[in-house]
Amino acid sequence: MNNDDTPALDGVHHLKLPVGDIERSRSWYASRLGYVTVIEFTGNGRTTGITMAHPDGGPMIGFVLDSERARRASGFDYFAIGVPGRAELERLAARLTALGEEHAGVHFATIGWILPGTHDPDGHEVRFYTTGHHTPIPADGTPLVVDDPIGTEAERRRAHAARGTDEPGTARSSRSDDRP
Repeated sequence: MNNDDTPALDGVHHLKLPVGDIERSRSWYASRLGYVTVIEFTGNGRTTGITMAHPDGGPMIGFVLDSERARRASGFDYFAIGVPGRAELERLAARLTALGEEHAGVHFATIGWILPGTHDPDGHEVRFYTTGHHTPIPADGTPLVVDDPIGTEAERRRAHAARGTDEPGTARSSRSDDRP
């Protein structure tokens, strides 16, 4: 569904979150998710921001020192980090549990599997969602309508299980560019 007027975009360059303590966030994202610092911003002799990259394909994440905004943003899930499939999501859940992090467990969701309920040191909810989908997005450009998300997902889960498997395939969007 591309036309000549559509701008060329290429995924998410980076995410940025306000934090109350740069070193605390750097340590948490490194120890829990494997992120490494690739850029450090300083001013007046102190670190005011960092950008971290993931060695295995996760999005770059920037953190800017802003305690007031971090406090106001606490609790909201601004993004979901992609994970290839359910098995990898289950391993991540086990890792977070072993590190003492709370989460809501792996759940069947709209088009894939989700691991919600993990919070970073500033209270931002960090969600993880499979990039392999059990439910394809319609190829004809019409949106997938989800009425009553909890009830709809429960019904999809039952139908999925009735097909004889609890593990989704790796079906992705059926659009020509294969992006969800």
